Amino acid sequence: MAQSRPVEAAEKAPDELDAVIVGAGFAGLYMLHRLHGLGLTARVFEAGNGVGGTWFWNRYPGARVDIESQEYSFSFSEDLEMDWEWTERYAPQPELLAYANHVADRFSLRSDIHLNTRVVSAIFDEAADRWAVTTDQGQVVSARYCIMATGCLSAAKQPDVPGAGQFRGETYSTAAWPEGGVDFTGKKVAIIGTGSSGVQTITTIAPQVGELTVFQRTPNFSVPAHNGPIDPDVAADWKANRETYRQMERESGIGIMALDPSEALALETSREDRERVFEERWARGGFCVATAFADIGADLDANNLAVDFIARKIRSIVRNPDVAERLIPKTYPFASKRICVDTGYFEVYNRDNISLVDLNETPIETITPAGIRTRDRDHAFDAIIFAIGFDAMTGALDRIDIRGRGGLRLKDKWAEGPLTYLGLMVAGFPNLFTITGPGSPSVLSNMIVSIEQHADFIADCIDHLASRQFSVIEPTPAAEKEWVTHVNELAAGTLYMQANSWYLGANIPGKPRVFMPYPGGVGVYRERCEAVVANGYEGFALTGASTAV
Repeated sequence: MAQSRPVEAAEKAPDELDAVIVGAGFAGLYMLHRLHGLGLTARVFEAGNGVGGTWFWNRYPGARVDIESQEYSFSFSEDLEMDWEWTERYAPQPELLAYANHVADRFSLRSDIHLNTRVVSAIFDEAADRWAVTTDQGQVVSARYCIMATGCLSAAKQPDVPGAGQFRGETYSTAAWPEGGVDFTGKKVAIIGTGSSGVQTITTIAPQVGELTVFQRTPNFSVPAHNGPIDPDVAADWKANRETYRQMERESGIGIMALDPSEALALETSREDRERVFEERWARGGFCVATAFADIGADLDANNLAVDFIARKIRSIVRNPDVAERLIPKTYPFASKRICVDTGYFEVYNRDNISLVDLNETPIETITPAGIRTRDRDHAFDAIIFAIGFDAMTGALDRIDIRGRGGLRLKDKWAEGPLTYLGLMVAGFPNLFTITGPGSPSVLSNMIVSIEQHADFIADCIDHLASRQFSVIEPTPAAEKEWVTHVNELAAGTLYMQANSWYLGANIPGKPRVFMPYPGGVGVYRERCEAVVANGYEGFALTGASTAV
């Protein structure tokens, strides 16, 4: 016999919605817009006090996108694209944040976004086929669909340096920079980390600080951005041909037209012609350096030709030969880690107030109250900046208590590495979607191209279920296993596996070494998703009250 609920329990009964979206970055904003278009009730929970996701949190000095502005923007609305004017070739963080806020206002999204609210758990109720989502504010919401728009690079890595809490000076993280900024004028500053956020921060604060000491674990390949005011002719051409260009993005390798991938092979090109091509790409700037030849990403001998070119560039820029050698990557192939796109990074090391500490030669022993102790000396600082990256792809999901059928925790299912079908769903976790999740192109692509494709897939899927009176969709274990095998096989044919990168979780102690993004390209991936839909959501089980497919 069912017992009636006490009054206090009834008063706390969960809100009932069609969908909950976790995260108000570009993915969460577009997903909410698509669900509004279907007439569904949806709510976004966002931990920050504003929308923008990556561009809300990453406000460190010099933060900017590494994809050209017009390409790193939404394509779903022609009016939005025609009205918005970018000011720089590579948009800076404040402009990207303004763009996110403009989108939220233009499409009337704010009323369904709850800020300063972190989701702590999402539990699947098998009897009701609904998700119970709980926040740190004590809210409990019941939703048919739970959509994770948490971002691939949103769970900041915590300092793993001994004594990290001992320092008595100022401590900053590039992943949680103060909103008002920081004045480093005349100060002795240390920065640990030379990934993208480190490179941008170093380049920006170098003229301001009294002294800057860069602590480098692994040197990064970095190519020039040649940033500046956006070329009016480029902006006009983009708008005049937007439909063609957007379709080319969707059918391309990583969703970026500016890559201009070549079909020529470095190993079959004369030395003189090869040098000319590399020089032209370097002068153009950006990621296109990596696509100068088709064999750079798959053939180590071809890759070494690109490495040699970049090494010569670094030696020609950095006047101190010893410093130049320390800045040249020698332990992994070019583009097997995320390439940095900089504005004068290597030139920084010609400044008298900048010094480089190679942690392979003199590792950090501990953070001290006064600064940093390496194996050979004590360094005193006024401020320490940690630019140490993120627990990529899975970190944000691992920090939420997500439980599917039988109470299975997602974190436990992924203990040996993430398992997904298409990077979109997980077997045993019905009606749970992951936008740009592991197993999808995500970080190996123009993120907005991938975000739009995923949100469109999810919205169309939900509409399909409703029109046919299905209540549940989830991938079959067999389809999930086959997809994970496919991703691993593709990765094995690339040079990605030869680098200890965050693509493999290598930056997080104890994390399984599994290549997480899909390396087959956004065009191929999109075709696969479209085929899945055309074949009646092949690889998924769709069920209703008494019907199964």
